[in-house]
Amino acid sequence: MVELAILADNRVVTSSPRGLRGEWGFSALVGDVLFDTGYGGVVPDNAARLGRPLDAETVVLSHGHDDHTAGLEAALAHLDDPTLYCHPDVWRARYRSPEDGGRHIGCPYARATVANAATVVEHEAPVEVADGVYALGEIPRPHADAAVGVIHTDDGNRPDPVPDDQALAVETDDGVAVVLGCGHAGLRNTVEYAESVTGGTVRTIVGGTHLVARDEDEIHALVDWLDGRIERFGAAHCTGPTASRILADRLPDAFESVGVGTVIDL
Repeated sequence: MVELAILADNRVVTSSPRGLRGEWGFSALVGDVLFDTGYGGVVPDNAARLGRPLDAETVVLSHGHDDHTAGLEAALAHLDDPTLYCHPDVWRARYRSPEDGGRHIGCPYARATVANAATVVEHEAPVEVADGVYALGEIPRPHADAAVGVIHTDDGNRPDPVPDDQALAVETDDGVAVVLGCGHAGLRNTVEYAESVTGGTVRTIVGGTHLVARDEDEIHALVDWLDGRIERFGAAHCTGPTASRILADRLPDAFESVGVGTVIDL
């Protein structure tokens, strides 16, 4: 049995224990793996309040945006020389587009700084980071993705496809569970790749899906594809209210409202 506990998300979904804090970001304990670290350092305190003090030996970063990595310093301070898995582009500087203000939205820490507190393993191919838990690495994108922001180059700004975006695929007795940070690689691409890597069928999706960037027709088309495949959909972080409403309406038996405090037996 693998349990997932959400430690950072846009909202808190339980009134007990008191004192849990939400923020724009995402982090979850997936068994003994810490997946992402949120933005503002709420992860250690939320974990303690949920009776899940941080003692993970493994950390996986979904991608290099600050709402998933700025909490690294606070989280690593509670861990004893963990192994941290990430794509090599996690450390790359990236920005909002100029029309959106142009601020830096990349990981605020240099690789060398993080390497002082963790053994950093960079990977582009899938890696089994715990028994039956795979960090997928760079995800092929035959279908639409959800790129955001820009990268500065000598030739000016260019769109950032966020190639470092990855997810966790967890093998369970009831199929494969996919845990996403933001889903910039595209939800369908991620699900299909998780099935390719594990050889199983994805039945559970939890996390940020970046459907907030999709129009209603695109969301309905994706739900058409999901319908009949998914048994559980825990929409979090950047899924957005429109997509959450459509998912709840069209997949009522699968949709779950999740956030800080949610614990799921995968």
